[in-house]
Amino acid sequence: MENHTSDLIKRNTPDIETLYDLSELFKVFGDTTRIRIIAALLDGEMCVYHLAEYLEMGQSAISHQLRILRSAGLVRPRREGKTIFYSLDDEHIEMIYNMGLAHIRHKKGEA
Repeated sequence: MENHTSDLIKRNTPDIETLYDLSELFKVFGDTTRIRIIAALLDGEMCVYHLAEYLEMGQSAISHQLRILRSAGLVRPRREGKTIFYSLDDEHIEMIYNMGLAHIRHKKGEA
């Protein structure tokens, strides 16, 4: 029986490289500014200027965080003339955000 359980766990556990990548992904979510940017982009694409204005932060700080989000594959840019607009890379980002938020609200006893 013990061997069967061990085999089942091994079969259902991703390889160490995949777990490392998952850990790195969650690290990117570990910054309030990046979470705020993701939340703002839930409503659609925005340029750095509008993100900075909305979050009441400097454009260079927003650009820095966007570079991190972009390198993690969480946001994607779209150029229109001289302006770059950012949006969430795909629906998984919104799902991760919403699941995390639902978990926090559940733990706080909120609806």
